[in-house]
Amino acid sequence: MYIHGVYMDKIITIRIPSELKEKMKRYRVNWSAILRKAIEDTIRKYELREAAEMAKEVREKTRYGVFDSVKAIKEDRSRVD
Repeated sequence: MYIHGVYMDKIITIRIPSELKEKMKRYRVNWSAILRKAIEDTIRKYELREAAEMAKEVREKTRYGVFDSVKAIKEDRSRVD
């Protein structure tokens, strides 16, 4: 299935209280889209935190002009594996 030009092939299921489900039925809302957006936003937040932490590590390593490029490359490559 394609939605907005993106192939959607994975399904996830969540459990919610019956009361919440009844409240959801009262409104004509695309709950799938809302949940998909919430998941994307949460992932983006964690990716930004991860990037900020990596930038912090680089700043700390280069703060006093001491930077071992060979060591940094090896560490970077080990993260990929």
